[in-house]
Amino acid sequence: MEKRWKILPADDEKVEYLQQQLHINRLLCSILVQRGIDTFDKAHNFFRPQLNHLHDPWLMKDMLRAVNRIIDAINNKEKILVFGDYDVDGTTAVACVYQFIKSIYEDVAYYIPHRYREGYGVSKAGIEFAAENKFSLIISLDCGIKSIALVAFAKQLNIDFIICDHHLPDEEVPKAVAILNPKQQDCNYPYKELCGCGVGFKLMQALSEELNLPPDSYLKYIDLVAVAIAADIVPIDNENRVLAHFGLQKVNENPAVSLKALLNLAGMQKRVHINSLVFIVAPRINAAGRMDDAKKAVQLFIETDYNKALEYAGILHNDNTERKEADTSITDEALFLIENDLDSKTRKTTVVYKEHWHKGVVGIVASRLIENYYKPTVVLTKSGDVIAGSARSVPGFNLYEAIHACREHLLGYGGHFAAAGLTMYENKLPDFIDSFEKIVAETISEEQLVPEIIIDAELPFKCINFTFLSIIDQMEPFGPANMRPVFITRNVRDTGYSKVMKEQHIRFVFDQNGIVFTGIGFNLAEKFHLLEMNGLFDVVYTLDINEWNGERMIQLKVIDFKKSA
Repeated sequence: MEKRWKILPADDEKVEYLQQQLHINRLLCSILVQRGIDTFDKAHNFFRPQLNHLHDPWLMKDMLRAVNRIIDAINNKEKILVFGDYDVDGTTAVACVYQFIKSIYEDVAYYIPHRYREGYGVSKAGIEFAAENKFSLIISLDCGIKSIALVAFAKQLNIDFIICDHHLPDEEVPKAVAILNPKQQDCNYPYKELCGCGVGFKLMQALSEELNLPPDSYLKYIDLVAVAIAADIVPIDNENRVLAHFGLQKVNENPAVSLKALLNLAGMQKRVHINSLVFIVAPRINAAGRMDDAKKAVQLFIETDYNKALEYAGILHNDNTERKEADTSITDEALFLIENDLDSKTRKTTVVYKEHWHKGVVGIVASRLIENYYKPTVVLTKSGDVIAGSARSVPGFNLYEAIHACREHLLGYGGHFAAAGLTMYENKLPDFIDSFEKIVAETISEEQLVPEIIIDAELPFKCINFTFLSIIDQMEPFGPANMRPVFITRNVRDTGYSKVMKEQHIRFVFDQNGIVFTGIGFNLAEKFHLLEMNGLFDVVYTLDINEWNGERMIQLKVIDFKKSA
């Protein structure tokens, strides 16, 4: 699939000023300026994050109310229920807040709704469980901001709610005792992009200050916060960057036994980076909820005995193996359906349905299909008497609005700009397919149907060395709003030693003006014929270290290449 290349601009005056301040490669200054780091102080805070850079938790709207209500519950010996969503953000948040309160008060429990029996977020079954077991305070994490009716139902049962959420509120919010959500319009908290676990962390921080507890009382959970930040794909800038930095530090130096068990079981021996959390830890945690019951993830997170943690990690590991098998087989079936659909090549959307597909992986499959066809995609399966599924978008296209426009054919739907869930009766599927295609075709641009590679800067081979790379490495942790820098080098030659590996990948050996670098390009083998045409090439890549037999060499991780103009 051909891709668009877009090189980001940078303000020359700001770049010049920053270079005078930092005395590093101008190209690196250009990348920093692109990311809003245009003064010495901003650069210092970026490269040297400190825990005192964390914002005051009392700046968050309703924080005093939340803290006072929890302290009242403790003083009055009320039962407290910590309630959270079934994904990584929700389960880590529950594990953190539950353990924190448990360390100062005995009568606390936790509740994770079952993905298929109760659905997303605060559930009626969860509130009924609280009432039956005489809980009078529920602290919801990573959910609750839209649960107006359910919070009112809880109030009728004499149960108060403290909502800790990070999703965008509607104009009307639940009548809870306190709502901690920096995205509230009248919340003056200076950073808006915390994940659900991050909001829970701020609650713990405020509680520890009010109760005169040492900072370690909440900082001990910062490794789980880093896992949530990585898994929830929130921006890794400002406060999230500080939390991720120190969370990763703890993962590598003194991790919770749960993370130690998960990483050891996955065979992780090297230093842990954000990508390790995204691709190794997060899928195993999510698999618990996708394949069965996410309470197992919380049981793992709160376990203090390493051998028992290994047992729980093993269960999650097996769930993830099942998830991968389901994911692979369903993706193969879906690709077969699309390839044999004569209309698929002319359509601007992809909608596939099989009644036997596992509901827990249809969202993952939708993302896989976008990797192949790059269109707004819906993957559906049978769920009881109805069809249910997940939708995923391509960058820049508002999927939720397109689904909303098809609401006459749906029983229910929800989601956001890039992802959504939906249900419908089976006989409505043909109408939905036609309506969805019509809406998307009318509103999506041709450009949005072509994948885009964002390139930070043009880099000659002569500038690549270990000093340059060491500064890039200090820009970690990488993630949204601070991705690993992507470079382009123009007019390079293939040396003739490049070759296809395992029928899918290319091992490159490129030369520019006598300077040679090797590289690896995953899933680029279909473009190998271009190298056989000789001539000059432009190559897009990131930089990393290849260690082999005790030797360390800089290599290119090639994203794309094409003939030079």
